[in-house]
Amino acid sequence: MGRYIGPKTKIARKFGEPIFGSDKYFEKKNFPPGQHGLNRKRKKLSEYGVQLKEKQKVKATYGMQEKQFRRMFHMAHIMSGVTGENLIKLLESRLDNVVYRLGIAPTRSAARQLVSHRHIVVNGEVVNIPSYSLKPGQTVGVREKSKSMEVIQNSLTGNSLRFSWLEWDAPTMTGKFVQAPERADIPENINEQLIVELYSK
Repeated sequence: MGRYIGPKTKIARKFGEPIFGSDKYFEKKNFPPGQHGLNRKRKKLSEYGVQLKEKQKVKATYGMQEKQFRRMFHMAHIMSGVTGENLIKLLESRLDNVVYRLGIAPTRSAARQLVSHRHIVVNGEVVNIPSYSLKPGQTVGVREKSKSMEVIQNSLTGNSLRFSWLEWDAPTMTGKFVQAPERADIPENINEQLIVELYSK
């Protein structure tokens, strides 16, 4: 199955929260999608259902497919430390996510497209793999000939949110991945323990 490219608001409504960022359409219809979304009585989810829904939410948030996500969970599991926290650190270390966090792109899907279309450099070299895992100390910037792109300029102009694990140099349009973030620094509403329990069955 290919990557989902349909309406983002519909997915956000499914999970009951704006997982793709600010969404005026979600604010208008913050109830489940479907003909009877507002009035339909939802069955209480089983323990497995709650765990599965959380995994699906995280996959949708970071734009990943099951095979990729399962591989990343395995990496988190064999790393030293807490598996759930390791998983979040690995997700946040992805190149497309860091491009989004730096404000170069307005959404993760837009960041993924910028990376795929060779507009992003890592340590001065073009990298077109969105899932590329950054190491502390590596720099991420906009390719010289891409700096005037309207989508990048607009995103940087409207973005003032900065994160402690990243550094940004506006004149050169270059950021530094200082370190993998601590769990408490991640703003998304994620319960990674549910995912650990799901894969532990």
